[in-house]
Amino acid sequence: MKDHHLTRKIIFLAAVFSICACLQVFKEYFFYIHALLFAEPWRLWTGHWVHVGWIHYFLNMLAFMCLPFIFPRASVWHFTALLLVLPPLISLSFYYFLPDIDAYAGLSGVLHGAYAAVACVHLIYKRERNFAALVLFLILSKLIWENTVGSMGTAQLIGSPILVEAHLLGVIWGIGTASAYLLIEHFTDRYMHE
Repeated sequence: MKDHHLTRKIIFLAAVFSICACLQVFKEYFFYIHALLFAEPWRLWTGHWVHVGWIHYFLNMLAFMCLPFIFPRASVWHFTALLLVLPPLISLSFYYFLPDIDAYAGLSGVLHGAYAAVACVHLIYKRERNFAALVLFLILSKLIWENTVGSMGTAQLIGSPILVEAHLLGVIWGIGTASAYLLIEHFTDRYMHE
């Protein structure tokens, strides 16, 4: 059974890497562009699945690749849901609350949200609680660092400024998504036992 889950995670990662790489070839058609968001609604999602350049792509894919293995309880279904739910939430937040953001590309906001969401859910498991709390502490520390000191080194590496607002929105929506998931699980379990 364990090998089956590992195989599914590897296939899932290969699919995500491939889809993002294919979109990368024609990235200008998939960026988040404020003025085009509702005329071309696929950009709600694809703006987070494409990257400024290939170095940016590889860095985000490396970070994404670690997620299913450091939180082995989470299933491919959970990661798929996060890749589908978080991008439009972040994009709509840009559109309505940060309209000065004209363009965006990158998975980092979704990554921050996915790590936060999965870590929040793992707080309910006694064996994983300390590790999940450490991950949340590191995410919070990174957000504080980015909003005070900055991310110049990473910006130079990828050749584009870092939009730290995407990271913050990702964490906010990740925690919100985890909370909704836990509430649904709680009420579903309660209903099933009545």
